[in-house]
Amino acid sequence: MRVLPNVKLNLGLRVLGRRSDGFHELETLFIPYDGWRDELEIVPAERFSIGIEGPSYRGWDPSEDLCARAWRLLHEETGIDTVSIHLVKNSPVGAGLGGGSADAAFALMALNDIFSLALGREELASYAARLGSDCAFFVYGSPMFATGRGEVLTPFDIDLSGYEIKVKIPERVAVNTREAYMALDARTAGSPADLREILALPVGQWRDRLVNDFESSVFAAHPEIAALKEQMYSDGAVYAAMSGSGSAVYGIFAV
Repeated sequence: MRVLPNVKLNLGLRVLGRRSDGFHELETLFIPYDGWRDELEIVPAERFSIGIEGPSYRGWDPSEDLCARAWRLLHEETGIDTVSIHLVKNSPVGAGLGGGSADAAFALMALNDIFSLALGREELASYAARLGSDCAFFVYGSPMFATGRGEVLTPFDIDLSGYEIKVKIPERVAVNTREAYMALDARTAGSPADLREILALPVGQWRDRLVNDFESSVFAAHPEIAALKEQMYSDGAVYAAMSGSGSAVYGIFAV
């Protein structure tokens, strides 16, 4: 079975503080973005194997990739047989777009189909949440307001049909998520605005209201990311922001 995992963007991101389990409490709106898609092929095999290639592959251990972890999780939980996984990594790494999480979620869904497990979306999302904080979103593939550590999802009605979204990534800049959280913890985490109320406003009113809490610390460490955001506005974006903990920056343009 061959599937094409997409990536995501964050519309607003509030980090409300560290939880007792070590994760952070957050609020954000996840939306799917099709600007990049990985290529994931999974077929039954006599022994488990996984291979990774592609322009964004940076040589990490394939056995520790989230796709391999997705298979191991379902193998342990449901007893599914071994498979061969081949992943072509096209989506940017370390960009705040959730490409690895998407791969894991799509792997779970593909395995569910291959082995006729008949798992519903909520069950798949529950497995996905065990692999990563934003993995569950990709099971649904539609705008979701996320709370908790990103795994508590509520459908959110938002219409961006009158807009075009453009995404840019600074060359040779990758933001380490762990370091981004540590830098945020050293500052005052969390912005006071009500994210849902701001998202209900027209897109043209989001500027200076819809905030990504990571921007202040990440921009200080990587001014080239801040420059990309300003360039989006110079190019006519009605709203621009960094996605997740960076380094990708997107602009929303009226069409």
